[in-house]
Amino acid sequence: MKRKRFSVGQIVGVLKQAEVEVPVAELIRKVGISEQTFYRWRKQYVGLESDQVRELKQLQDKNSRSKQLVAELSLDKTMLQDVLREKFQSPRGDGHWLIICATSTGPANGTPAGFCV
Repeated sequence: MKRKRFSVGQIVGVLKQAEVEVPVAELIRKVGISEQTFYRWRKQYVGLESDQVRELKQLQDKNSRSKQLVAELSLDKTMLQDVLREKFQSPRGDGHWLIICATSTGPANGTPAGFCV
């Protein structure tokens, strides 16, 4: 059976009809939905107007896009950390770097200049 998609306005219209004492069995038969679908709609959209439901859908879509973006960025961060860990692994193999620092007197003004290798 082909699945029919209902717009937000249609869903709110069906729920409004149910509020004005139209029997649920007759309503779902007329609209062509299952009883489970009707009660799921009622649970999700009860008391909302068409524009509020539309705004709710937009917020849910935006939230899911944000969650996906966070997941992708977390994955990117993990991959970059792994690359850095491999790239800058200790050449001695024991996890410690040998750092040699030297200081000398700078040019004419006598300020100390330093470097590390």
